[in-house]
Amino acid sequence: MISNLGRFLIAGMIGLSAISNAQELRVAPDNASGVYRPGESIGWKIEAKGSEVREADYVLKSGGMTEVAKGKLPLEDGKGHLEGKLDKAGWLLAEVTIASTNDKPIKVFGGALVTPQEIQPSAPRPPDFDAFWEAKLKDLAAVPANPVLELTNIGKTNLDYYKITLDNIKGSHIRGQLARPKKGEKLPAMLIVQWAGVYPLHQDWITGRAAEGWLVLDINAHDLPIDEPEQFYHDQAAGPLKDYPSIGNDDRETSYFLRMYLSCFRAAQYLTERPDWDGHTLVVTGGSQGGLQSIVTAGLHPKISAVMACVPAGCDLNGPLAGRLPGWPMWHWNTRDKDESKVREAARYYDVVNFASRVKCPVLIGVGLIDVTCPPPGVFAAFGQLKGPKEIVVLPFGEHGEKNGSHRPYYARFDAWDQAMLNGSSAPVK
Repeated sequence: MISNLGRFLIAGMIGLSAISNAQELRVAPDNASGVYRPGESIGWKIEAKGSEVREADYVLKSGGMTEVAKGKLPLEDGKGHLEGKLDKAGWLLAEVTIASTNDKPIKVFGGALVTPQEIQPSAPRPPDFDAFWEAKLKDLAAVPANPVLELTNIGKTNLDYYKITLDNIKGSHIRGQLARPKKGEKLPAMLIVQWAGVYPLHQDWITGRAAEGWLVLDINAHDLPIDEPEQFYHDQAAGPLKDYPSIGNDDRETSYFLRMYLSCFRAAQYLTERPDWDGHTLVVTGGSQGGLQSIVTAGLHPKISAVMACVPAGCDLNGPLAGRLPGWPMWHWNTRDKDESKVREAARYYDVVNFASRVKCPVLIGVGLIDVTCPPPGVFAAFGQLKGPKEIVVLPFGEHGEKNGSHRPYYARFDAWDQAMLNGSSAPVK
């Protein structure tokens, strides 16, 4: 923990890339937290193992996008030291590459943040942002939810498991799975929202939580059945849902994410209307695209009591305006021969940063310092807009996906939050 970032929990492990012949490249920061002050020297220890490597190529990028230095770093006995600095709040990304024994270079990232609590949004919030989304919620309210539940025997004698369908705007549907323990009249509720891609839902994603005592609803991000054979989802991903994030992204009225965001609201609303909800604990959680949906849901639904989001997507969609990488789905660049100005304008209505300012409940976020899919500047820009109690777990060796236990510190805090809220306590924000 760093004193001037007292509300941040910072933890880390060792970054590692390995290929054949046990050849490895390690990049580890001098400051284990990965967080620095403006003008402070930022350093990484470089170590190559498994073969005789005498130098490494490196590139330093401010904001993960603007090259500020590059060159060759001498390695003595496979070891070297790389240095850089930033004079203002931001993110410095180091790309370190060595030759390998199989002619495929090994590249490892190192990341550092400078006064991340001072990072601001890359684009202003639209003045009619709230009005736009209130109008969309009215459109949704005009469509009855018509919940249909199918009780399904999954061989769990302590649980009830259902497939569930709800109606959504424009004749679409919300498909998901719901589970609850057989015992208990009033239960805390958890809404799970999914990461990017096109795939089925797995029963064990909710049965464990339900066995703990949660009323759990997990929804598909797409209007698709939840348990078709894998080939069905491959066909959808290669066909009508190919590059779904860019569908309609040049107009706030036609974005693919409009239906998705409203699905999240309706799912949360459904939980609040169930007679077995305890009336006060309603948690929403997910990672990446699921982290995006989690924060958005709390920004739209006033009864969300806590958010837990790991490496949330959708933050700072117009990041290049501030000289930094945008968050997935990177609409600033994902224009697909469309009018770029229209895409970037529509992005402002779907940017998680602009929903964050509506969130007043406790929020737990995990952010990876070498995550180039959901880069840390955008995540911190969103974190800074949150209005309620908040905690961020900085993962100095966290890529977008879990690797070598790099996300473990976030999940340790997730478990602490989960248990506290399951037992009726407030979120244990650090």
